Amino acid sequence: MTDRYAVFGHPIAHSKSPRIHAAFARQTGQDLSYEAILAPKDGFAASLAAFIAAGGRGANVTLPFKEEACRLADRLSPRAQLAGAVNTLSFDAAGIAGDNTDGAGLVADLTRNLKYPLAGQRILLLGAGGAARGVIGPLLEQRPAALVVANRTVARADALAALFGNGVTACGLDGIEGAFDLVINATAASLTGELPPLEPAIFAPGGLAYDMMYGRDTPFLVFARQHGAATADGLGMLVEQAAEAFFLWRGVRPDTAPVIAQLRAA
Repeated sequence: MTDRYAVFGHPIAHSKSPRIHAAFARQTGQDLSYEAILAPKDGFAASLAAFIAAGGRGANVTLPFKEEACRLADRLSPRAQLAGAVNTLSFDAAGIAGDNTDGAGLVADLTRNLKYPLAGQRILLLGAGGAARGVIGPLLEQRPAALVVANRTVARADALAALFGNGVTACGLDGIEGAFDLVINATAASLTGELPPLEPAIFAPGGLAYDMMYGRDTPFLVFARQHGAATADGLGMLVEQAAEAFFLWRGVRPDTAPVIAQLRAA
């Protein structure tokens, strides 16, 4: 019997996850189906329960349900506990297990696909919401020289820095000091086609600007290129976090490079 998986979100029609997981399944010879499910904004728990009752084996979770998924899980991985959000659920006799593969996906894209080592680098993370919180732990594991969280509301950045302790400092978007080897945009600005209020001096010579948004040339990426930075979008992160979820579910790790290439070509 084919194992069922799905991604839950609102909206969800744009999701590339079904295509990604179908490619992984073909590549690895796994017998599974993967669908996109539009859950009502106030009905995620009920939609998830119905999917589990119908035999679902696991699910991905995207906006706006990641924090609710964290609360619904019976047990959490250490990285999900740190992130305070869940994007990968597994269902078994013991209940619902929650994990967060976003940070692992980001690090894999940077270090493996983009050949950008993170050890000893000065990293600036823009934003202090769920997207930022989910990647700080994995970034710190790479032993950067510094990790600064900058957010429009300084109190939120301070709270994140306090949560993760040594190695993370915080400031407002108007209080960024110095230049950074890697600048990661984890704000929602790219969703609305806006540019966070940034100074060109944040980009170190030879630095990289990375936007978690994918599928468009965002104002952040355009601004970074204008001021000498190399740029990358979040498509590789999307595929890599999916591969990490696929590995958690199936115990096999797919080759992400051809899937990223297929999505780029499309």
